[in-house]
Amino acid sequence: MARAPKPAPQSGPRIGLALGGGGARGLAHIPALEAFDDLGIRPTQVVGTSIGAIIGAAYCSGIAANDLRHYAISAFRHRGEVLNRLWKLRHERFADLLTPSLGNPVQLNPEKVLDAFLPDGVARTFEGLQIPLTTVATDFYSATPVALSSGNLRVAVAASMAIPMMFRPVVVDGAVMIDGGVTDPLPFSFIDRGMDLVVAIDVVNKPKGDTSKIPSPYEAIFGATQILMQGVVAERLAHLNGPNILIRPNINVFRVLDFLKARAIIRSAEPAKDELKRALEKALRQF
Repeated sequence: MARAPKPAPQSGPRIGLALGGGGARGLAHIPALEAFDDLGIRPTQVVGTSIGAIIGAAYCSGIAANDLRHYAISAFRHRGEVLNRLWKLRHERFADLLTPSLGNPVQLNPEKVLDAFLPDGVARTFEGLQIPLTTVATDFYSATPVALSSGNLRVAVAASMAIPMMFRPVVVDGAVMIDGGVTDPLPFSFIDRGMDLVVAIDVVNKPKGDTSKIPSPYEAIFGATQILMQGVVAERLAHLNGPNILIRPNINVFRVLDFLKARAIIRSAEPAKDELKRALEKALRQF
């Protein structure tokens, strides 16, 4: 997999980029990153929640956005490929991939899942990144968002993506962490002060489907989570200094676990990519 060139010393405006959580819909972040690459600019800092942390970790490691597009489409092209990636972990006890817990005997170990699906070339530590990255997780017992920006990158990303019921919580420095989207689905407030421009990509969206059909238990849980996350985003946008550029790809026809529709999700985000390029070009003319 090709690597993007190392960013040149900062000479233009400082740009902070927030990549929100939203499960498979977060694959729409990839076209947004392509907009930066197409314009020949790099963010000064990236902040990611959940799927935003995963994609942010790969991009900040120096992997070009177009390569991420091809990788995601290949990794999720069919169910057999997904199972094959999990099967490759068999040199370790397969039971380690699963974590028994009361009421849910198939809770997944998020660090093992990352090992199966992260592309080659992702840094092992935050200090090995080409672009500074902050991942956002939720401290379960204090019920607050927590910014992670140093040390073991995989542990931090695993904590940020630990969706309740699906993944087991992750312990970071003695604190029990779950998915960052629970408390901060669009983490623009963690972008460092002093940025000239703040860009946020919101992929939460609302539940979508046949309005006459009763959702399955998992669909109901994830749908309810989407509704709550939308409320959190709206509250933060109303009461905090919001991003200069807010992009919301039209991807609400896709569900949280629709990773096997990677190609369609990325294609549906193309108009948002064009919207972001126009917004960036307009904003950059002011500097």
